[in-house]
This record gives sequence, C-alpha cells and structure tokens, in this order.
Amino acid sequence: MKTTTRRIGTGVVTVALALVAAPAIAGNGHGGGSSTALRTITALDGPRGVDALGHGRTLVTETGGAFSLVVEQRRKPAKVIPLGALPGGLPPAIAAGSHGSVYLLTGAAEGPPEDETPAPEALEPTEPGPAAGATLFKWRPGWSKPKPVADIGAYQADDVDPYDLEDNPEESNPYGLAALRDGTVLVADAAGNDLLRVWPNGKIRTVARVLPRTVTVPEGLPDVPEEEGGPLPPAGLELPAEAVTTSVTVGKDGYWYVGELRGFPATPGTSQIWRIKPGSVNATCDPERPRNRQCTRYADGLTSVTDLASGPYGIYAMSLSKMGWLSMEFGVPGSEVGGLFLVGQRKGRTYTKELLTDQLIMPGGVDVNGREIYVTGPMFGPGALMKAG
Repeated sequence: MKTTTRRIGTGVVTVALALVAAPAIAGNGHGGGSSTALRTITALDGPRGVDALGHGRTLVTETGGAFSLVVEQRRKPAKVIPLGALPGGLPPAIAAGSHGSVYLLTGAAEGPPEDETPAPEALEPTEPGPAAGATLFKWRPGWSKPKPVADIGAYQADDVDPYDLEDNPEESNPYGLAALRDGTVLVADAAGNDLLRVWPNGKIRTVARVLPRTVTVPEGLPDVPEEEGGPLPPAGLELPAEAVTTSVTVGKDGYWYVGELRGFPATPGTSQIWRIKPGSVNATCDPERPRNRQCTRYADGLTSVTDLASGPYGIYAMSLSKMGWLSMEFGVPGSEVGGLFLVGQRKGRTYTKELLTDQLIMPGGVDVNGREIYVTGPMFGPGALMKAG
C-alpha cells in the first residue's frame, strides 16, 4: 500500500492514502459527546493552521505552505483570499499578531510530499538568513513574502534538551505558536520538548521544559517485521516517553497552556496540558511533581494532542487520533478518527468533555471565537475549514 509521511514530533507519522481519502466529516455526532454538527465553510488541501479572527474571517494554512484568509459570506460560498506561501510540505502554524501582521511557523526542514513536484519558486529561500525549516516568519499586508524573525533550529542547537531520550538533544521541530499582545510570540517545539518565547528582534528565551514520563506500551499495536523497524516492544512494558510539545494557547486567565503529543509508544491517555505562569524563564514541568509555582499540570488523560485553543468555557484540545498517532501510522482500523475535547474547571476540579464526537478525521487545528468552533482537516489530502456553533 502506498503511503505518505509527515514528521510531527520525535517520531514519524505515516498515513495510508486509503485513509487520506476519507471524508472530512464522519458519523452523526452521537455517542456520548456533543451532537453539534460541523458544517463545511470551504474546501482546502491538507489544511492545518487556523486562527479565527471574528466577523467570519479566518486565517488558514494548507499543505505546500500556502496561507490564506477565508471570508464567510451570507448565502454565498466563502471567499478564499491567498496571502502567500512558504516552502515545505507540511502546512505551517499560523497566528494573527497586532496591526494586521501574521506569524507563520515552519517545522523541521523536509522535502516535498511524496510524488509531488513543487514549483521552482517554492524551493527558493524566502530571505537570506534563516532557512525555511524551523523558523518563525512574519507577514504584513503589502509584503511580497514572509520575512524571517527567528531561527528556532539554530537556537535549539545551543539550548539542548537535557532530558532527551533519542540521542539528539539539539533536535528542533517547532510546531505550535501563539502571538502575545506585547508583540512577542510563544513557540512550542515538539522535538525540543519545550516552550520558547520570541521577541520581534529575534531574541529567544526558553520559557519551560517538559520532562518525559513513564508510560505502558498499549495493546492492539500490529506485529511489525524487523525490516520495517520492528518488532515493537510488548504490550504492558513500561517505557519512558518524551512529551513532544506540539501546541500552545493563552487562557482567559492569562496563563500559557501547552499540550503534548506524547512520544513513542504514543500510549493513549498519556498526553497532558500544562499551565505555565506568564513571564516564566527556564521553568520545569515535571509529571512526577506536577504542581509547582511556575508550571502546573492542568489536565491529564488526553491522547496525541496537536493543537490547543482557548474559549469562554476553558481550553479546547485537538487529538489527531483518539487511538494514538502510532496506531494511525500503522493504519490500525479506526485510528483515523480524531477528537476535540473541552477541558474546563468546575468548583476547582478539572473535567474533560468530548465535542463533535466521531466527526473528525485526522484533524489539523482548532480555534474558538466566542461560541463558534473552527476546525481544519483532514490534515493529509483533501480537506476543509469547518465550523460548529
């Protein structure tokens, strides 16, 4: 079976093209969660990044590096206004800054998707300086192309991960971002297992590092031959697994929230959300000591979190696969179904509620504007920008 590969964290997610062809919406929303249905705003190609600006305007990114503004219209199809593009295969993360600016974040450098030949201009660097991979960019209306702000990869080469488990502590794969009101930008680095803060002049500081945790190899993984990287460790074996910090958002309380994908073996129910005090520097988020002054565990029990959003009722966490990304990599039936979870607090206790149950196939991103929830997906292949609420 033909496959296409995209790098997400410290592992590789391989998705069978048979799954990529699945519809953007599946099921009817019943089964214990919210029955609210999604409606498609516009079709997109392998979408991921999403930032809902309000008044029916939403920033999105697609496979190949394109970023656009989607404008909803009453009784008419939505307009998709192309804004620009960055080289690379995986769609960048995106966030609106002040005064019409847009921030874009590329992950580790990679070639074009399998069997796709990029246009010659897509291979050209956007500017002298930082390479297209592992770089934070900024774009404004009127600019011909995004301009690099900071080389995340170069910073991480010197700011090594002291808790690395894969003998590559300099590795960097920035994946999530959030623009702050003071002009700085938060970056979640999936390979560095940390949260960074970037200033407009390119200065970078490490906000917090997220330590590994011990997990149990899950049941249901397939037998993998040696020539394909097997055999996998047996179910029930305890192993240390890196956090793989993929996502960041600012809560309505002003604190910074960071979500985890969870490294190999991607055990379901072991992804956490951390609540970090604004302005922190070199904080430690430790699963063995989950409550300290600068970093507190906000939620546990999630699976393969790839995006976070803040809304009026709490933090919204997007799960790429409710069975875990490793099951999806091996094409385990049902592993293409992702999930959206509202994580809130009631009477001082944290609760988790699934929304849009069984309506998400390999979702890319989520954002919330008021009572409206915007999601993108499937992340690989034909997809759409969708809305509920």
